[in-house]
Order: sequence, then structure tokens, then C-alpha cells
Amino acid sequence: MKAVVKTASGYDNMELMEVVEPVAIGNLVKIKIAYSGVCGTDLHAFSGVYSSTKAPVILGHEFSGVVTEIGPQVKTVKVGDRVTSETTYTTCGKCEHCISKDYNLCSNREGLGTQVNGSMAQYTLSREESIHVLPENVSLLSAALTEPLACSVHASIEKANIQRGDLICIFGVGAIGLLLAQVAKSKGAYVILAGLTSDVDRLEIGKKIGVDRTVDQMKENINDIVQKITKGVGLDVVFECSGAVAALNKGIEIVKKKGKIIQMGVFPESKMNIATDLILNKEITYIGSRSQKPSSWVKSIKLLKDGVVDPEIIVTKIVSIEQWREAFQISIKGEGVKSVIKCNDEF
Repeated sequence: MKAVVKTASGYDNMELMEVVEPVAIGNLVKIKIAYSGVCGTDLHAFSGVYSSTKAPVILGHEFSGVVTEIGPQVKTVKVGDRVTSETTYTTCGKCEHCISKDYNLCSNREGLGTQVNGSMAQYTLSREESIHVLPENVSLLSAALTEPLACSVHASIEKANIQRGDLICIFGVGAIGLLLAQVAKSKGAYVILAGLTSDVDRLEIGKKIGVDRTVDQMKENINDIVQKITKGVGLDVVFECSGAVAALNKGIEIVKKKGKIIQMGVFPESKMNIATDLILNKEITYIGSRSQKPSSWVKSIKLLKDGVVDPEIIVTKIVSIEQWREAFQISIKGEGVKSVIKCNDEF
């Protein structure tokens, strides 16, 4: 079968290769891949800066497809099911985080597309526990973006507990920021979406999905805007999705006393200059939100089924698996929002 393989560590070292088609054994489910999204993690793997990627490995962890084979221990998933899958492939199963099903925090977790072969291929394997059978009204294209949607659900619902009437700001208008905005709007929040002049097309998508205010920070003063909207009080919650320290510190400025900061973005360095004086003096709650967990997926599938989020609106490029490099190059340049690889022509 065809697969996009990170052949070695370092910059690029990626090829479209013919590899052996996997076989479902034990509790594993074999999936014929319809779509596989290109994520920031994949771009970091391409650039050689993501140490968690264990080459050689097939990249990809945002995907959907159809089950073609099941292992003898599989009990509920059937051949022919339309599915998506969590990214967790193995965990230790013993630590406190595994017991509570916070698999995203298991120190021995192995993930699809990083430590084990992922979804940028014609077929992949996933464990039955990670599989989610799709509702009939959810398209395979939408389902392929369940993983970034689940990250957004984890941050906004499970960590921030967004409520109707909350005033929030999202820094970063990539796939995560735009999906997060949809989730927050579904909960009844007032959403400010903050980006830069180069994000003009993405901010327009934000308007289409119903955000209440978009802000080009290179042309407008977000402090003044927040002061006016909140009557000088500040925002209830700020989400940092851009990976820019300047955005985080701006968020700390505009959040209210006893407000919440949710960090989703990954900064270029592990130690940064953060406005800790404001965190202290405003008694801000600073929360990290890493990836997603099983409960995030259950909530995400329900949002898709109910039609209150539309992941397809952020898909700006679909290419064949033979054109995978084009999808990566577009994503690296920051063109559009989400590039998706169609891994089998029949879908």
C-alpha cells in the first residue's frame, strides 16, 4: 500500500513509499483511510523539531475511513462501519491517568502517527477502544477532523467549563482556534477571535461561523475593544492557541480578575517571559490543555451528530496521497486553514 513515511529524524526525510499492508490481530481494527488531515504535529515532524516522532513511521493522526478487517478479540466494531479513531494506540494501563482515562497524560502512551504507524496511508490499524463508529449524518470529511475538534472540546468544555453568556477571546485562527470558536458558540459564549493582518481569510471564516467580533491586532487595539465590550471588567476566559508568547501576555492583560487563561498553543521554547505579576495580582487561573481524551471524543461526536459544528468549513485544500508534499508545503506557508489528504480514490 501507499504511505507517507518519515524515514529518519531531521529535516524532511519523508517519502511516499510502498509498504506492507497491515493485518488486524488481537483487539486491532483495520481501517481503509478516506481522509487524513495535516496537523501542526505533522509539520513539526517534517521540520525535524518534534522529538516525539519516532522514525521510521507513517505520519497522520486525524482521519476517517471504513473498517475492512477486525482482530479476533474485537467485540463491537464491525467490517463496513464508518469510523474515526482516537490517536491513542497503547498506554501503560496502570497509572492514575490511565485509570481515570486521562490517556493524554500517561507517560508511556504511544500515539498513532508519532510512535506507531498512522493514517497517511491507504490503511491503518487502531485498537478497538479508540474507535468511534460514525452517526449516519456525519460525513467522512467532517469525521476526519474529530481529533482537532476533540482538542477544542477538551479545552473549552472540560477545562474551561464555558457557560452561556461567558465573554471569551481566542488568540490564533488556525484549525484549532476556528473549531474552538464553533464549540464555544454552541455553548452560548460571546466570542472574540484575534489574529493578524495575514489572517484575513481565516478571520472571514470566523465571521461565517458566527463569532461575535474579529480583531486584526495589527490594525485595532484589542485592549480598547475588550474594555468597551466588558465595560472595563475584562474577559471571563482567554484561550491561547497561537503559540505566541505576545498573545499569551496580551490575554493575561485582558482577562478579568479571577478569570481563566487556557494554554493550548505550544511555544517555541520551554521557558518564556510570562506576565506572572498579573497572574498573581488578578488571581488568574492558568490552565494547560493538552490534546484530548476519550470523553472529549464522545462530546465531539455528539456535536457533529447534532450539526452544531461544521469542521468542513475549515478545509481549504484536499489532495491525493500522491500530492502529499503539496499539502505540507501549503500548510507550512500558512495558506488556507486545513489541508487534507485523500488516501483512497474511491472516497
